[in-house]
Amino acid sequence: MTPALTKAETEARERAEAYFTSKAALPPAEVCAQVAAAFDSLDAVLAEVVPARATVRPRPDEWSAQEVLDHLVETFRPGIDELRCVLADQRPPGEPIPAALRSKAPTLRPWPWLLDELRRQRRDVLDLLGAVPADFAGRAVAPIVMVVNVPGGEPLHWVQDIEWKAYTLVSWRLHTIDHLKQIKKGLAAGG
Repeated sequence: MTPALTKAETEARERAEAYFTSKAALPPAEVCAQVAAAFDSLDAVLAEVVPARATVRPRPDEWSAQEVLDHLVETFRPGIDELRCVLADQRPPGEPIPAALRSKAPTLRPWPWLLDELRRQRRDVLDLLGAVPADFAGRAVAPIVMVVNVPGGEPLHWVQDIEWKAYTLVSWRLHTIDHLKQIKKGLAAGG
């Protein structure tokens, strides 16, 4: 049996669901533009990371910039396949992408390789989104593991099926912005 949600958790989940609903009317070009803007912001933050310090954690219990970038690369890779599915009007097969997915050795991957891989993934995502017709009305949904911060509490996790625009914006806009803030916070703390 699932425990009852607190008021703050219920409100956080309702805000997330309202976000999903609000994005359904956006034209595909606007979805693409919002994702591109998030990638641009991430690129600006990553340009501030000194490669020699990329593996330094700001605190023992927080990811380094390299671990964050590894996480993004690892989640974007299967996410691109899922995006291809929903744009082909098919539900992605299998389970949703795990929320804290990382490679087996995130601090051993070369920083320049991670940056190059992110650039390739950015290009793939934006190419896919740029090719979506303005009148595309796909009905397929994708399952996604939602992680929403709750004021005064632990993050709330659940799996939600969402339509392609919300899926895209959560996966490549909100996810990217959340982690670029994490990198900025780490840089400010000396990581």
